[in-house]
Amino acid sequence: MDVVEGLLSGVALPRMVRVRQEFAAPEISDAAATLREELRRSEIARRLRAGMRIAVGVGSRGVANIATIARVAIEELKRLGTLPFIVPAMGSHGGATAEGQKQVLASLGITEESAGCPIRATMEVIEIGVLGNGIAALIDKHAYEADGIIVINRIKAHNAFSGPNESGLVKMISIGLGNQKGAEAAHALGFGRMAEVSVELAQVKLARLPILLGVGVVENAYGGMAKIAVIPAEQIIRGEAELLVEAKQLMPRLLAQPLDVLIVDQLGKEFSGGGMDPFITGRAPTPYVKPGPAATRLAVLDVSERSHGNCCGIGLADITTRRLFNKMDFEYTYANILTSTVTASARIGLIMGSDRLAIQAAIKTCNVQDSNRIRMARIPNTLHVAEIYISECMMEEAKQRSDMVVLGEPQPWHFDSAGNLADIGVLHSE
Repeated sequence: MDVVEGLLSGVALPRMVRVRQEFAAPEISDAAATLREELRRSEIARRLRAGMRIAVGVGSRGVANIATIARVAIEELKRLGTLPFIVPAMGSHGGATAEGQKQVLASLGITEESAGCPIRATMEVIEIGVLGNGIAALIDKHAYEADGIIVINRIKAHNAFSGPNESGLVKMISIGLGNQKGAEAAHALGFGRMAEVSVELAQVKLARLPILLGVGVVENAYGGMAKIAVIPAEQIIRGEAELLVEAKQLMPRLLAQPLDVLIVDQLGKEFSGGGMDPFITGRAPTPYVKPGPAATRLAVLDVSERSHGNCCGIGLADITTRRLFNKMDFEYTYANILTSTVTASARIGLIMGSDRLAIQAAIKTCNVQDSNRIRMARIPNTLHVAEIYISECMMEEAKQRSDMVVLGEPQPWHFDSAGNLADIGVLHSE
């Protein structure tokens, strides 16, 4: 037994209870039919003429039904006689390489075969203007050469700044479609100025590029699709701001607060742009967003496969595992960090040799002496928090709440011979 294991060997783990958190959750029954209806509205369809080469921007987020949305959009564009193709609109993600960004799309289920059109990825950009503050407005070369541009994205709260427009169509136009160089330029003044810079960049691009429309998705608290709206280009900034208000009202959260310890099974770019959503963890990478209560100790155990080793967000955890650290792709992660300029997201906390040791370390350092009184939660990731685990001492509290349902009796933790949890990555899909 090494020194660390010796120090943690006597740390008891509280039994955990599976519970369901209940939120108001409107949901579209047929995403494909809804999108077709939106795209066939006369004010939308008349913008699309036969023979037009249409660049469809798709990002790196795990948006609900994103592969279906992309496929249906392409089908409708073809039906009108246009020549659509997809461009990755994700800034510096995917290691800031064209091939890496195509791999990110593939991990989301979007390939040339699934979408039914070419995917044209490049890091080349064209400068179309300069803001008064000196920031260049840059656009993906393939999108610039198209006859029309459409963007598809989820509209939600951003993890690092607050404003009328945060994460969505405006950000995809201003940053995502600028590839690495455009994203780098947009972040040059820091997140304290991002709310204004992103809108100003979008205004320039909307005025000088053939941007036709945006497809905005609002998700409910369970990651399902609550609304899909096709917005004409001239209405994108105002229309997205209105949808952001709805999106924030539907956001999930951890209901039982406060927490001494929060265990996150996996971080990942498909769960949040920051790897872990601050509105769930309570920890933000900048002071420009106020996410709410945070646990005394936060441990993250692994990274999702779809994140391709991009471990942005690991820096917001106090404790992690050697497994996660060994999966970290420094090129992918640092390309994202250096572009965003937010170094806190990639700092490394305590690295433990197993899940058990990471959880014990979080308990030992949360400064609650009686393990039977530790208020603790375990979640699969920060996107899927419908069913989670809470510690036994919180069970009666959960039973008294109208928005929580206890799903079983308290159970001990189960680790394999290496001290790792066997259900990492599958908890939210059960």
